[in-house]
Amino acid sequence: MADERFLGTGAKFPLQVDPATGRIMTVSGNRTVKESIYLILMTQLTERLVRPNFGSDIMNYAFMDTSTTMLSILRRDISQTLLQQEPRIADLNIETEYREERGAVIVHIDYVVTATNTRDNLVFPFYLDRGGYSEEESELEPLERRYYDEEAMTEDDEDWS
Repeated sequence: MADERFLGTGAKFPLQVDPATGRIMTVSGNRTVKESIYLILMTQLTERLVRPNFGSDIMNYAFMDTSTTMLSILRRDISQTLLQQEPRIADLNIETEYREERGAVIVHIDYVVTATNTRDNLVFPFYLDRGGYSEEESELEPLERRYYDEEAMTEDDEDWS
């Protein structure tokens, strides 16, 4: 495998402390690109005072109409945001899938890391309304905690059913 140090090293997201060393855990290589995409999507525009243009405005789509047109607009906005703010990716393909029973739009992001010509993907759950679910209904591990899994989720996974 090619040397991927040029892709950078950064803090693991969410922040974690290595119990053996007491230091902040870091990631490097293609994993930094995946975590960068996740951070861009999870950060609201103007949320960072020093970098007000960093982040996305996908929270404007909360409580949106889930028509084909709105999902298409969401895909376009995510695509434009990622291509503007993450220069290490290309060949971006975004698909959305509305899951009414989970109250979420599942965003499938496929991309190529240009420096290594490696294809990768990210499954990003965008919850439209969190208030409607009780603790008993959400026994499964939330999708947002699994975004950084090495393998993409398939329809056979228990979270999809």
